[in-house]
Amino acid sequence: MTESSFKPLSDQRQTHAEGVIWDDLAGLVRWTDIATSRLFAYDPATGHVTENVLPARVCCFALTHEKGVLLLALEKQVARYDTRDGRLHILTDIEPEILGTRANDGRCDRAGNFVFGTLNERGPEKVASFWRYTHDGHLQRLALPKAAITNSICFSPDGETMYFTDSPTAQIMACDYDAATGDVDRIRVFAELTPGYEPDGSTIDAEGFLWNAEWAASRVVRYAPDGRVDATIALPSKQPSCVSFAGPELDRMVITSAHLGMGDTAGPFDGAIYIGTPPVGRGLPEARYGHKVHA
Repeated sequence: MTESSFKPLSDQRQTHAEGVIWDDLAGLVRWTDIATSRLFAYDPATGHVTENVLPARVCCFALTHEKGVLLLALEKQVARYDTRDGRLHILTDIEPEILGTRANDGRCDRAGNFVFGTLNERGPEKVASFWRYTHDGHLQRLALPKAAITNSICFSPDGETMYFTDSPTAQIMACDYDAATGDVDRIRVFAELTPGYEPDGSTIDAEGFLWNAEWAASRVVRYAPDGRVDATIALPSKQPSCVSFAGPELDRMVITSAHLGMGDTAGPFDGAIYIGTPPVGRGLPEARYGHKVHA
């Protein structure tokens, strides 16, 4: 295990930071604190952190081709949001017929469709689904198994393999993925975690290796395309939640963490947002939603 050289980028500690992404058009690291309905942006050139407060929890989001405009998965809605003037435009509802679910992890596939999942806030029952919001503005359910907590959504460099998880299973899954249709096939186990550790947010590097933030495990793990453990970054936070490459060369890494549910057991670094240089690998540019979303 590699001892962490990652340091918190500020003194802030967040309840449930997630969904970290490098926005290359703006030169910003963006993430959400789901629990406080806030979007954050960090400028590595200045060290300055800004925030936007939303009227609902921001569970994940995608970049668009309009600088400063994001596609949000709010609790129960997909929305267009302009970070520059605060305008929010609701586009569609998410699982309005199911009580107790909300959006969770997500990102764009390599073709620019916004793929995300939901989670069950009421218990362990597998009632959540994986969805994608397509270029032409349709919400399509993917033919993947129902889940309790969807997570770890990312795509191979060629876009033909989708990775995902139902976090409590302690397994990262893979499937063949057709970005043109949303069809999936050959659903299989990609990696097994130690029972009690849960796979949270993931990203894929330029070599096709998967980096996963392992909730309750105090670490980020790099998995080879064949599922073997290749490298591990230790962190002083118990609940790492998401990971992304960052910077103009995509040679830096940002890791979010959370103190959600920890109460008095939370340590001084739980909820920190970390930045550092990974021991190996560079990132791929984050895919952007492929259709301009106009209010």
